[in-house]
Amino acid sequence: MAEYDLTPRMAPNLDRHLVFPLLEFLQERQMYPDEQILKSKIELLNKTNMVDYAMDIHKSLYHTEDVPQDMVDRRVEVVARLKALEESAAPLVNFLQNAAAFQELKADKQYNLQMLNDRYQIGPEQIEALYQYAKFQFECGNYSGAADYLYQYRALCTNSDRNLSALWGKLAAEILMQNWDIALEELNRLKEIIDSKSFSSPMNQVQNRIWLMHWSLFIFFNHDNGRTQIIDLFNQDKYLNAIQTHAPHLVRYLATAFIVNKRRRPQFKDFIKVIQQEQHSYKDPITEFLTCVYVNYDFDGAQKKMRECEEVILNDPFLGKRVEEGNFSTVPLRDEFLENARLFIFETYCRIHQRIDMGVLAEKLNLNYEEAERWIVNLIRSSKLDAKIDSESGTVIMEPNHPNVYEQLIDHTKALSGRTYKLVGQILEHAQAQIAR
Repeated sequence: MAEYDLTPRMAPNLDRHLVFPLLEFLQERQMYPDEQILKSKIELLNKTNMVDYAMDIHKSLYHTEDVPQDMVDRRVEVVARLKALEESAAPLVNFLQNAAAFQELKADKQYNLQMLNDRYQIGPEQIEALYQYAKFQFECGNYSGAADYLYQYRALCTNSDRNLSALWGKLAAEILMQNWDIALEELNRLKEIIDSKSFSSPMNQVQNRIWLMHWSLFIFFNHDNGRTQIIDLFNQDKYLNAIQTHAPHLVRYLATAFIVNKRRRPQFKDFIKVIQQEQHSYKDPITEFLTCVYVNYDFDGAQKKMRECEEVILNDPFLGKRVEEGNFSTVPLRDEFLENARLFIFETYCRIHQRIDMGVLAEKLNLNYEEAERWIVNLIRSSKLDAKIDSESGTVIMEPNHPNVYEQLIDHTKALSGRTYKLVGQILEHAQAQIAR
């Protein structure tokens, strides 16, 4: 399933620290040789200050207790730099840790800056030192300390670009600590700034939206309300345009959210059109499953894709989250996906046929006969489907008030023919006008 692994496409749009959880997942699933994953980790770590972790990975990779001298020298350098930054930021850090002094801060940033300068001789240099100290802490892997310092820095920072940078850092730290509620708040704050800020170029704004969507996946597939919120964000015109033009692989996650979302949003029909449009630039078993069911009405194809979808979900770092229940390990999203995928097939198949053989339907749903019969009985009871089971003949009988899909196809074809005829007429008129000139 490595062909469906999106990590190479995702990584350039993530902070390097956010790539580590993806590599950990791939290593656990054994999708690549262990040596390849460990080398990727070291390559990432070389651009951070997590030198002790890099040494541990090196020992594991090369089965030795020795590490290269450049790693040892790098550790000495990092420790010295951390100490220097700690000293530079100390006056402001001490003030912020003093509860009584901290109470003197107000919502007015200009007042705070003046007050700090007048009473505590803390000026722009110390505030800048706090940012550098927070950033360095993050690079060392101290995400909790970094989050606290970046939060405090933003309360004093008056530079909008630096404020935005600090917010990105705060969001990454909260994600890495798995503080999903706080991370969602920071994500919404960041979105508001990105959508309202005047960027140096429209492309810069689009890039920020692409980064935001990639980072949001950690939150949306862990937060209780994430499956709804990913649709709210990704399906907005500006964000959907960014996906289509620069990150079509994100369609996988929007498609999954639509499938497992119980409310089945009205936007779903329009999203099917997006999948059709993007087939040339991106497709995987999940998008192909929807194409089989809603575009081609290919139920045999949908059945095959459903099996592949299960593998894609199990091997995707965002979709394949495991939950331990006693001695068992489950993947909740996989189970939800398959249940809803069967429902998609059943509903669409039933709208085409008025009498359905239970054996055939069981095959389409990837269930045995008894499981299929039980599943359909429960579905008819809990849904608004006008259907009944004829046990003697082993068929499901649909009431005739459902729209016939073949009739819908004929209507759509007629409408398309009319539009095509009109378009050809306009082209001919334009060509004749050019000749007349």
